[in-house]
Amino acid sequence: MQKQLFVIALAASVAIPAFAHDEPQKPKPPAGHDHSSTGPAHSGGKETAFGRPGDPAKVDRTIVVEMRDPVEFSPAEIAVITGETVRFVVVNTGKHEHEMVLGTMQELEEHQEMMKRQKDMHHDEPHMAHVAPGKSGVIVWQFTKPGEFYYACLVEDHFDLGMYGKLRVAGAPASQGEHMHHAAGGQHGQEMRGMYGG
Repeated sequence: MQKQLFVIALAASVAIPAFAHDEPQKPKPPAGHDHSSTGPAHSGGKETAFGRPGDPAKVDRTIVVEMRDPVEFSPAEIAVITGETVRFVVVNTGKHEHEMVLGTMQELEEHQEMMKRQKDMHHDEPHMAHVAPGKSGVIVWQFTKPGEFYYACLVEDHFDLGMYGKLRVAGAPASQGEHMHHAAGGQHGQEMRGMYGG
């Protein structure tokens, strides 16, 4: 019960300032893990195969995602609707550094291999949140194309050990200016229960 209250309080402490300032709170990447370069695997605010950075003022729903030790995400699978803008509140309940990186499986695998070759690489992109133990971060993302995408932790060997989850995006592709406004009531409750394994 105390852990659940801690997670809720931690998530609220990140989400409330983000709502108040209409911008995601981005923690600084861990030492030796920042690659601000541009390239095909980096969104840099542009359209990607898995969507684009979302407008924090137009969030359709908030999903709390826990990163747990040794290497797991909860929930391990998330369903969204094409065009939906989601605020992910990413909570590190473990004792090790973790991150949440959105992408296709191919992009995540390539990114992981690049990081193995360039140990001092750092990154700070809109589709990533680096989170220290006991802290939380925020990603605001709009899913513009249907398909199966993923989120993963690329810190050390976490990805190789299976620290990734699945994003299922359903519906017709969204146009550039399209934005969904729908009630998140039932879905929000489902996503909140997911963080407790229910």
